Amino acid sequence: MLTSIKNECAIVGIGMTEISKNSGRSELQLAAECVLTAIKDAGLEPKDVDGIAGFTLDHVDEIEVARAVGIPELKFISRMPHGGGQPMGLVQQAVMAISTGVCKTVVGYRAMNGRSGARYSSGVADGAETADKISWGWYTPYGLLTPTGWCAMNTQRYMYEYGATNAGLAEIAVTQRAYANNNPNAIFYGSPITFEDYHNAPYIVEPLRLYDCCIETDGGAAFVVTSAERAKDMPHPPAMIRGAAQGVAFDQEVITSYYRDNITFLPEYDLVAKQCYAQSGLGPDDLDAAIIYDAFTSIVLFQLESFGFCKRGEAHEWVQGGTLGIDGRLPTNTHGGLLSEGYIHGLNGLCEAVRLLRGTSVNQPKKNIENMLVSSGAGMPTSAMIIGKM
Repeated sequence: MLTSIKNECAIVGIGMTEISKNSGRSELQLAAECVLTAIKDAGLEPKDVDGIAGFTLDHVDEIEVARAVGIPELKFISRMPHGGGQPMGLVQQAVMAISTGVCKTVVGYRAMNGRSGARYSSGVADGAETADKISWGWYTPYGLLTPTGWCAMNTQRYMYEYGATNAGLAEIAVTQRAYANNNPNAIFYGSPITFEDYHNAPYIVEPLRLYDCCIETDGGAAFVVTSAERAKDMPHPPAMIRGAAQGVAFDQEVITSYYRDNITFLPEYDLVAKQCYAQSGLGPDDLDAAIIYDAFTSIVLFQLESFGFCKRGEAHEWVQGGTLGIDGRLPTNTHGGLLSEGYIHGLNGLCEAVRLLRGTSVNQPKKNIENMLVSSGAGMPTSAMIIGKM
């Protein structure tokens, strides 16, 4: 009887399209490109895949992807809700399917024309395409209508409670732009910013400035998961999945959970952190790097605290002085993150995490990366995983 998912499965293939402001092609084509690239990266063929996982927000059905790339049969399909909260939920689904013998190889994907097509920054005002938007339509007819406004609410309270300034947020924004500056696949490749640039930028919703907010892009990203035993024969060093968890906390909404007693942290992150550490047998001191979901700079602070890298209310100081830089205690978002590489709902970050373990990141830290955290979106039902070397 399986009692733990630790090291039962591994990520053995990754694939991405270019990241752009206008892909010039359909989301189905983006999905097919990244999925096929991930399958080839794993040394496999489409016929070897028998499971697939995606997002309910994706405009491309899994059966369309299967037909487009030539996957003949599927024994497992899964679609996860809540957008950016669930990229690591796809991994958890894949692990459970493989560990229980339902299938042998699962591909997960996200493809989106998030800049040239539907834009998530438009918030409630952009129609009622999902159950979440229908719900928001009843209680947010005006005022805080976008994710930036929603996140600003938590950020403002955090800054008030803990005496934080924009200094910690600036550190995150500038550090991640420095990573993107070296990343040819990043939207902001070759475009560094300074701390002065950050502080001179306008507020979008106070206290969040321009560089505190992620960019909207077109692109696709995918990954392949199989058993640890099969992973030994794959062409690349496998990224072993030490733990993968989802979490829904008390009084949970989608980014608008303002009715909790304390909105200076996000308890759903506490929940997934506890699960990941319990599954993996690891703690924050064992993690050498991180890919932290960064739709906004402030949610990086919330996650660092929930995952125990520092105490509650201390992250805004902990990140300063190069902590998240390539030579720092916790190199974070070495691809540039959602802030500066591009926004593919966090799956581009998963690809970077695998590259870090393989030693092939364009911003590869000098220190050995043995285990690392990869997290998902903030303020909603969320997910996270810990992966490491075989």
